[in-house]
Amino acid sequence: MTYQAINLQNKLSLFNNHWSPKNIAAMNDYLFKVVKVKGDFVWHDHPDTDEVFLVLEGSLRIDFRDGAVTLNEGEMFVVPKGVEHKPYAQDEVKMLLIEPKGTANTGSAGGERTAPEDDWV
Repeated sequence: MTYQAINLQNKLSLFNNHWSPKNIAAMNDYLFKVVKVKGDFVWHDHPDTDEVFLVLEGSLRIDFRDGAVTLNEGEMFVVPKGVEHKPYAQDEVKMLLIEPKGTANTGSAGGERTAPEDDWV
């Protein structure tokens, strides 16, 4: 077995596209994903799982139908399963997402912004 740390900044430097999470590690049935986001995403929910957002750089707002939360660098938030939400970033944000394998980034909304699950960096 090879023992090597995963450098998040290095992984983030390997791509430039927004709203397309890239897998960097797996633990049991969970994937750790890095992603760059900018602008508006789609309203969606994840009926069967919570979703973890950990902001590494920048400021992210997550809108809900009844409010919003803003996350700054070093902050995280868990969106409970089934809660409709829409992330928004005025400027580019770099994040770590943690979610079960098989979780589409667009949740039940689907559509053209759905990223492939097998995209590793």
